[in-house]
Amino acid sequence: MASGKEISAKLVAELRARTGAGMMDCKRALEETGGDIDKAVELLRSKSIAKADKRSAREVAEGSISSYVHFNGRVGVLVELNCETDFVARTEAFQALAKDVALHIASAAPLAVRIEDLSPAVVDSERRIYEAQVAEQNKPEAIRAKIVDGMLKKFYEERVLLEQKFVKDDKRTVGELVKALAAQTGENVRVRRFARFELGGE
Repeated sequence: MASGKEISAKLVAELRARTGAGMMDCKRALEETGGDIDKAVELLRSKSIAKADKRSAREVAEGSISSYVHFNGRVGVLVELNCETDFVARTEAFQALAKDVALHIASAAPLAVRIEDLSPAVVDSERRIYEAQVAEQNKPEAIRAKIVDGMLKKFYEERVLLEQKFVKDDKRTVGELVKALAAQTGENVRVRRFARFELGGE
């Protein structure tokens, strides 16, 4: 366990550098975790993501449009990332996230930003396919719906942008990256829309 002196100076500065959180929040997190900086990072991340969820209703009228074209020129992406102020939109962290999301979309080819943005026809079609597959496996009637729901959840994780594992770090989803930036900036951050073009595609 770190001493009070270490927590109040060197460790607080290091934690602030790693998380961007306020000095008092860093000091409290270190006190709660007995001076374990890795645990303090996790604690601050979980608290700040919870705050970011509360901010999600606030209006986002600023932001930027970022683009990515794959090196072979066969795939290109435009993505609109929004925030609340022009100040945040111009920050390096915001611009970096916009570029990362564009690169991710080029690689992972999501169908929609959010689950609710998926076409009902697409969801119904997937559900019918899964129901037919489960029926063929002769699973008990009582658990078929639960199995189908699990298969749909996996479909969302594979084809919906905010549910997908980030291509550069599969321990986090794209949605978690967006929330982390919201927590860091203190603003609502949202992926509004994207367009993905593939040579010879529809």
